[in-house]
Amino acid sequence: MKAIIPFLGRIFISLIFLVSGFGKIINFQSTKEYMAMYGMPFRRAFLVLAIIIEILGSLSIIIGFKAKWGALALFIFMIPTTLIFHTHFSEQLQLIMFWKNLSIMGGLLFITAYGAGTISIDEKITSTKSSE
Repeated sequence: MKAIIPFLGRIFISLIFLVSGFGKIINFQSTKEYMAMYGMPFRRAFLVLAIIIEILGSLSIIIGFKAKWGALALFIFMIPTTLIFHTHFSEQLQLIMFWKNLSIMGGLLFITAYGAGTISIDEKITSTKSSE
């Protein structure tokens, strides 16, 4: 039971990025327009980069392969995302989104610090290397 908790936590924290990444692909043009409302330059390049980071980072965490790097990439990605899109504190929803992002960032830091846990590819690789 104790081993499954980090695995479930990894899934829960990653799903928002996985769904968001695929949502950006499906709604590419409207996402670019949303970014334009916030005055972002190089929208196409940043949008493609966001999709790559969200999908690869979340999959990395879910399967537990290079999970620390995936979590760190998503953590770094969330810094400008939070500061650009969620600092209109006069709007209650934006304040909630800001705190939600900080909470997710905290979880990502835990994965960055402690890894994926025993149910992961990272653990299988580590245990195989140590048994050789």
